[in-house]
Amino acid sequence: MFSPSIKHLIEEKSGSFLIPASRIAFVQDDNPLYHAFLILTKVKYSKIPVLDKDRRVVGLLSLAMITDKMLKTDEISVDPLSELKVRDVMQTDFEKINYVETTLETQLHLLINNAFLPVVDKRGVFQGLLTRREWIKAFNYVVHTYDKEYEVIKQEQ
Repeated sequence: MFSPSIKHLIEEKSGSFLIPASRIAFVQDDNPLYHAFLILTKVKYSKIPVLDKDRRVVGLLSLAMITDKMLKTDEISVDPLSELKVRDVMQTDFEKINYVETTLETQLHLLINNAFLPVVDKRGVFQGLLTRREWIKAFNYVVHTYDKEYEVIKQEQ
């Protein structure tokens, strides 16, 4: 459990943790693999969310997952890029959260092993990403602000 003063400081920054869906590159599960290959090559993210036609998060996809399908015993083939769909290659076992229903502590624990967490609403519709980077920025804020803010909190009590 977070101490109340630490929790207060983190909650001050928690609104900035979420990167909205409108700023996130994604692919759809029925996209050809070549489309995903182009997206991942251009955006330079290591992994992106995969959405279905209803904008629900159904998987994650990385460039490594795609190139693995391209590697043959003695050559690299681009044939799988036009033969396969994103759903044939994507990772389907992954963590996702409802931001409103997930505690700060749970978010932090999940981010230990995940660079980001897809955020969904109650219907499972993609809302954005919670990233480890944003959490680290908030932690940086807390460690540099704690003494000053703690005194204010202490005086208010």
